[in-house]
Amino acid sequence: MVKEITRDIKQLDHAKRHLTTSITTLNHLHMLAGGVDSLEAMTRKRQYGEVANLLQGVVNVLEHFQKYMGIPQIRQLSERVKAAQTELGQQILADFEEAFPSQGTKRPGGPSNVLRDACLVANVLDVRIKQEIIKKFIRQHLSEYLVLFQENQDVAWLDKIDRRYAWIKRQLVDYEEKYGRMFPVDWCMTERIAVEFCHITRNDLAKIMRTRAKEIEVKLLLFAIQRTTNFEGLLAKKFSGCTLTDTVVKKPEPQAPVSTNPFLDDDNIGDESALERDGDLDKPKKPKVPENPFHGIISKCFEPHLYVYIESQDKNLGELIDRFAGDFKAQGPPKSTSEDAGAVLPSCADLFVYYKKCMVQCSQLSTGEPMIALTTIFQKYLREYALKILSGNLPKTSSSSTGLTITSLLKEKEGSEVAKFTTEELCLICSILSTAEYCLATTQQLEEKLKEKVDVTLTERINLTAEMDTFSTVISNSIQLLVQDLDSACDPALTAMSKMQWQNVEHVGDQSPYVTSIILHIKQNVPIIRDNLASTRKYFTQFCIKFANSFIPKFINHLFKCKPISMVGAEQLLLDTHSLKTVLLELPSIGSQVIRKAPASYTKIVVKGMTRAEMILKVVMAPHEPSVVFVDNYIKLLADCNTETFQKILEMKGLKRSEQSAMLELFRQRLPTPPSGSENSTVALQTPTPEQESSRIRKLEKLIKKRL
Repeated sequence: MVKEITRDIKQLDHAKRHLTTSITTLNHLHMLAGGVDSLEAMTRKRQYGEVANLLQGVVNVLEHFQKYMGIPQIRQLSERVKAAQTELGQQILADFEEAFPSQGTKRPGGPSNVLRDACLVANVLDVRIKQEIIKKFIRQHLSEYLVLFQENQDVAWLDKIDRRYAWIKRQLVDYEEKYGRMFPVDWCMTERIAVEFCHITRNDLAKIMRTRAKEIEVKLLLFAIQRTTNFEGLLAKKFSGCTLTDTVVKKPEPQAPVSTNPFLDDDNIGDESALERDGDLDKPKKPKVPENPFHGIISKCFEPHLYVYIESQDKNLGELIDRFAGDFKAQGPPKSTSEDAGAVLPSCADLFVYYKKCMVQCSQLSTGEPMIALTTIFQKYLREYALKILSGNLPKTSSSSTGLTITSLLKEKEGSEVAKFTTEELCLICSILSTAEYCLATTQQLEEKLKEKVDVTLTERINLTAEMDTFSTVISNSIQLLVQDLDSACDPALTAMSKMQWQNVEHVGDQSPYVTSIILHIKQNVPIIRDNLASTRKYFTQFCIKFANSFIPKFINHLFKCKPISMVGAEQLLLDTHSLKTVLLELPSIGSQVIRKAPASYTKIVVKGMTRAEMILKVVMAPHEPSVVFVDNYIKLLADCNTETFQKILEMKGLKRSEQSAMLELFRQRLPTPPSGSENSTVALQTPTPEQESSRIRKLEKLIKKRL
């Protein structure tokens, strides 16, 4: 019913729509026909101003007739439009050729309004017409440059590279004054002229440098690169780079770690940096801005010749290391009274400042293979610095040992010649250690900075781990020298201890002379080392731990050599051992006005080692009859199943060979049975708890007090 009612209305709607479409199409056809006639007439008259607007309109109207191209008349109009476009293109190109001939006559004095309108028409025509106009104009505009700076001309060489850039600056100003309004703004003609100049210059410089490669010197090369990069920076300020075909890949901005070394940005350098005084050196030389699209557009031609720069840096760094070595010999080691005693060597900071300067300079020249080559040079001289300046100046230890008797111990005073190293030598070792630590940390930062500067594809080739290991070795050797010095100073005292007639000691007195000697050496060396390693507390702690690990086992070995021992002699040794233990526990802060709690790791080593020495003496003091009780007491106190240790204690007690054999047999019988399935026959006895050790120590102290 609804369809029946609306049938007539529907027919009227279709009729209206068809009629509207017909009228619109006829109007468009009228406009198209008239437009084509006008377009052809204006083209012949070179009325480009009117053609520009009309042509765009005709093209837009023609788009409405794409579905009617089957109609001969419409197809004919479309062909006339295409013919008019072709004719316009050829005519405009001819006009530009006439106005700006490639050869022969000079350019006219000023722009032409006809050509300005012709450019507007070219915007509507095929893009190739616009490209051809731009190409011809730029070629004609730079023709003088090609003649003036030919390869055989004196001004073409690197020492006069400024003249190239001065010439293009004048040309760009001249273009703006004469032709700035002739070309549409969106053509970016000024930038296009500059970019084409850059391409020509890069090719010309590359060619002439290949020809005259032997004449390139470092100063000349750096001069040319500096002037070129300055010009590229000027282009970046003036132009957007929209005409460049190659897009510049921007590196992500790295997160700068907080550190006090010269490879951080100037704003982030801490107060403790040794390079503050050299801050002004690097202020003008900021790293290249990654947003500069013109970076390398000319300067890339210098990259194949940067080996000259790398070789120069190799030579300069070699001379720098030799100068450092000469200065060190001339000035000698730091004096113990000097404020710089134990401080980082100044040459270290100078080396890394020079490294930073080279790295920034090279990254401005290239972020490719030359940076890898420079990294190799850095690695070479980091190793040389570690070997020549640091390891090469460590004091040498003497192989000769000085004998010491009880008489000499009693006469020993401060200033004794037992210690191998003088105070100045100790300060020097600490200074080299601090320098090596600084180099280690700064080398790590250098590696990170190099990876930031180099191309992403080359970061894996930058690895300074071997150089960092070299500095770690210097640190370890320095600590070992300090330990050996103090350790060897205590050797004569320990030797004297083992040679004493302990079976003849009649009463327990104050601490023995050998203990006084050991304490004297500790008080002489440790404060010097601690003060000179104040800035590197962790390495002072390492020194303390290594000394404890070296001295305590040596003390116990000499303890075993004290044989035979009487009861009173054992009590005297207990008193001496307790005194040494107390001094060792206080060793990290001995002689200091500020008393610090010793590190837990160090305290644990001292307590464990010296408690073992006390337990050995306690076993020696115990009666060996009955034998079973003595053996069980030994196993309980020492928790040591080694028969050699047990035999040494029997020798300390002065037992005869026959008695020792019986004791050893009983000892083997009384050892706990190894757990079933154990591959190792050695029985691991339970170590006494700290509470048990503490209780034993208290009993031992009471025993000593009673004897005193």
